[in-house]
Amino acid sequence: MTNQRRDLDQVIAAIADRKVAIELSSVDMCFLVALHLRAEGASLTSFTEQQLEDVFAHASSLVQAEAEHVRRRATHAIQRLRDQRMLARVDGQGVVRTGEFALTRLATGIVEFFLEEDVLTRTSLHVLIASLRTAITDVLGAARAATTPAQWRDGVVGPLKVSISELVAGIERRQRGLDVQQESFQGEIRRLLDADWFGALDRCQELLESTSATLHELNEVLLRDSSVLLALLQDIEELAVTAHELLAETMAHRLMDQIDRSVAWGSARQRSWSEYFQYVHRYLRDVVRLDPTRALTQRLRDQMAGEGAKFALTYASAAPIRILRTVAPSRDLPPVTRPRAAREKEPVIGPTEDPQAALTAKVRGVLEAGAHTLSAVTAQVTADLEASERFVEAGRIAHTVAQVARVTAKVERPWVAAGADLEVEEWDTRGSREDKP
Repeated sequence: MTNQRRDLDQVIAAIADRKVAIELSSVDMCFLVALHLRAEGASLTSFTEQQLEDVFAHASSLVQAEAEHVRRRATHAIQRLRDQRMLARVDGQGVVRTGEFALTRLATGIVEFFLEEDVLTRTSLHVLIASLRTAITDVLGAARAATTPAQWRDGVVGPLKVSISELVAGIERRQRGLDVQQESFQGEIRRLLDADWFGALDRCQELLESTSATLHELNEVLLRDSSVLLALLQDIEELAVTAHELLAETMAHRLMDQIDRSVAWGSARQRSWSEYFQYVHRYLRDVVRLDPTRALTQRLRDQMAGEGAKFALTYASAAPIRILRTVAPSRDLPPVTRPRAAREKEPVIGPTEDPQAALTAKVRGVLEAGAHTLSAVTAQVTADLEASERFVEAGRIAHTVAQVARVTAKVERPWVAAGADLEVEEWDTRGSREDKP
């Protein structure tokens, strides 16, 4: 997006620096049209200065019959058209001889816009898309067979740049012609309603329905066939990327953008005409049919234009809502803080007794007192402990009993209660390990 914005700014700046402007009067337009028609009728590729003056004199006699100094005005008109790049000198003889001039592409485009009704129809769109599909398919075959830069240039880039681009441009040109036709239809509907209030209903409905059907058909064709065209162009673009052909890739991508723009045009025009269609039908139903003789409309106009008519604009003012409760202002709460404490605590002298040695002595005492099972030893040693500490201490007791006593167990060791909330697997003890033979 940044690069596109930069390119757009550069193009606009260049056009502004060149001071490009077009100013054509009615006489100039008629002069250009006369040159175009004379060239087509006589198969002329260029005009001499004398021929230009003769054509201008003929056009001027039809537009401004009373004007004088025709030759001088012809000289000024030719110079104006040359300054605005409507005429180009093509003889190559400089200023030594009288030159020959031809209409430029800009002049031809302006004249054809006013002369030709190049409107997109279902038939023309079918023909253009069929030709476009055939041309793109041929280019795709050439891209698959191309192995050298020359083959890519002649078989892919050239057709994409000339023939296929011209076909897509033909679709866009006819789309613009259809836009102009729609605008003329809207103007015709306005003129019909102004001229024949109630009698123009049938003609207005005919214009609305025919244009709506045309746009609907065109949009269907564009949506249906554009996917095939885009798929073919995408294949060409992928082949160009693989072969590192940047120009072919750029041209394929540009054509894909043009086709997407044509599809978007069809959807947008159908949507906008549908809105206009509904608006006009609502106007015909609610205004024209209810007042076929314009009696109500005329009376309203007479009242608004009369001296004794008094019209005023009134508006409803709603009272504000009353708040019956008293709003207590919110208090500013103090910030949440905590008392500062020393990060490092003073060292404290703890007990020096070894906990494992104390547990071993306690277990020995219980065994010597006559406890011959693990459950009995565990119950007596943990009798004074909290419930949350008994489970941890039971594991240490089992480990200590296995170290200080001779332990035997059955194949299947039963679980026996060692207090109110603790169970252990039962072992039998037979004296201390020092009593072992």
